[in-house]
Amino acid sequence: MEEPQEGEGKKKSGMMALVIPLVVLTAVGGGGGWVIGNMLAPQVKQAEDAAKAAEAAASGGEGEAKKEEEGLPPISTEANGVVALEPITTNLAYPSENWIRLEVALMFNGPPDVKIAEDVHQDIMAYLRTVSLQQVEGPRGFQYLKDDLQERVDLRSEGRVSKVMFRTLVIE
Repeated sequence: MEEPQEGEGKKKSGMMALVIPLVVLTAVGGGGGWVIGNMLAPQVKQAEDAAKAAEAAASGGEGEAKKEEEGLPPISTEANGVVALEPITTNLAYPSENWIRLEVALMFNGPPDVKIAEDVHQDIMAYLRTVSLQQVEGPRGFQYLKDDLQERVDLRSEGRVSKVMFRTLVIE
């Protein structure tokens, strides 16, 4: 009868030989993570405080609330010569039950011209109504669409627009 007890004792000691190092390694890993976290946390907080102080010094302290309300500046401004066109939504030529929604921005050489931007907007819409789904499928179709639109914009703007930038393209 003593033999089964020795077998159970070996099982328990084998399990304890596995559990004890596992617990010790877990404690060492957790302690190491806590120590590293405490070493890095003050550095991050100091960097954030320094950035806030530099921003407050640059703006004189008064414009800080204004900047937070404004958020990120828009990409399309007259200062950088970029005009974001209104979204274009129309159906494709074939199959006519598929729709395309396109948002583009035009980068002008020099000051932006609203009249040219509106003409380009109407021209792009007219072109998209002649496009079939098969023409714009896949990466190659998308590249062809970009090239075609760039060519049409170049013709319509007589070289005043240097680049057509796609913001979104959705086909449903």
